[in-house]
Amino acid sequence: MTTAVAPARPGQVLADLLPASRVRDAVLVAGGAALTGVAAQIAVPVPGSPVPVTGQTFAALLVGTALGARRGLLSLAVYAVVGMAGVPWFAEGGSGASAPSFGYILGMLLAATVVGALARRGADRSVLRMAGTMLLGEAIIYAVGVPYLALATGMTATQAIAAGLTPFLLGDALKAVLAMGLLPAAWKLVHREG
Repeated sequence: MTTAVAPARPGQVLADLLPASRVRDAVLVAGGAALTGVAAQIAVPVPGSPVPVTGQTFAALLVGTALGARRGLLSLAVYAVVGMAGVPWFAEGGSGASAPSFGYILGMLLAATVVGALARRGADRSVLRMAGTMLLGEAIIYAVGVPYLALATGMTATQAIAAGLTPFLLGDALKAVLAMGLLPAAWKLVHREG
């Protein structure tokens, strides 16, 4: 068994460049869950909102994009299930499904799947397509997280948008810019070395 990186082919995501095995997939899924859990600990409280700014959404979208739809979904499912079981690796060391921000985690499951499917179609290989992919992923997270926040807290839709969406738009734009450079650059490096 060799450890050389395989050359890139159409329809691949970055994780597919590693030698294929079930062990590889299990390690990637567990690693994606762990990365998301660690990134969730980078949290800054937002005044007036029960939802902090975290690195969790960025990690979830990177996991989906780099691992593909199936492994990305499994990674975020492991992250969610382990956190619901009590491991304190949700934002700010939280766990369980009762937090008002849990809807964002559910949104990350769907978003990782969608961005992973788009990455398999080459969306992570150019700056503009990566920007669109990240923004779509963020929109999916909010489409689930904001209504969940409203239901969990009794907020009106307007209040939930003000507390769970508006304060995060600038940060999400910065995350998209970072991804726009990071993932296409990784593919250029792979092509240069392949």
